[in-house]
Amino acid sequence: MSRIVHLNGAYLPEQDAKVSIFDRGYVFADGVYEVTAVIDGKLVDFEPHVQRLERSLRELAMAWPCSKDELREVHQELARRNNVTEGVVYMQVTRGVAERDFAFPKDVPSTLMAFTQHKSLLDSPHAANGVKVISVPDIRWKRRDIKSIALLPQCIGKQQAAEAGAFEGWMVEDGLVTEGTSSTAYIVRDGRVITRPLSQAILPGVTRKSLIRLATEERVVVEERPFTLEEAYAADEAFLTSASTFVMPIVAIDGRAIGSGKPGPVATSLRKIYLDAARS
Repeated sequence: MSRIVHLNGAYLPEQDAKVSIFDRGYVFADGVYEVTAVIDGKLVDFEPHVQRLERSLRELAMAWPCSKDELREVHQELARRNNVTEGVVYMQVTRGVAERDFAFPKDVPSTLMAFTQHKSLLDSPHAANGVKVISVPDIRWKRRDIKSIALLPQCIGKQQAAEAGAFEGWMVEDGLVTEGTSSTAYIVRDGRVITRPLSQAILPGVTRKSLIRLATEERVVVEERPFTLEEAYAADEAFLTSASTFVMPIVAIDGRAIGSGKPGPVATSLRKIYLDAARS
């Protein structure tokens, strides 16, 4: 049975969903996106994803393609039609179809596209064993706080990581770790969680936001400040977060073992805390 996708108000078999070659997402990467996890058939952190989408659209002066309630319905209906009890819903909004011109077109409806992917999120062997990370140069634009579909620099970094046998690339700028190619970066020293503060230099991670709230409730100290690669090498633990990996322990960076070289107690505990909250 073909996967059902959503395109501009219609639910279609994936092979029947077509987008114009003049869509600005295709021509200019003029669009934004979100990825929401599905656990037990339910959307995880959907409201903060919508809030971040709203911010990205506002920063780019891009029109909403539908109401927020309609967007939630699209997500729920796609998960239902594709029998996704564990996985993700990917959605993106582009500025729409217009003659190629750098300036924003006027009175053009935006394009909304969404699809599902089945993924094993809860019982991931990566979470049990930890993952390896390498450092890569951060070559992105200066508005990383916008969740843009222009992801070629991140693809390059992710490919470098894959070729090195690593799970993720941690991007580095001016000697400081910014974030992962598709995740937020953290280290742990003396029980304190350290992660870079929000700014235009990094994406405001939805999982990051929820995890910091949950960690604070559990009296885990979270210190928001930049950190260097050298600090990461010497850390007791390291981990990353994203919508599709939740909390993922890191056991090596650039071939150097972090702490004991096994998932640490803080990252392991925070993963459980996050998943318990998500499933409730």
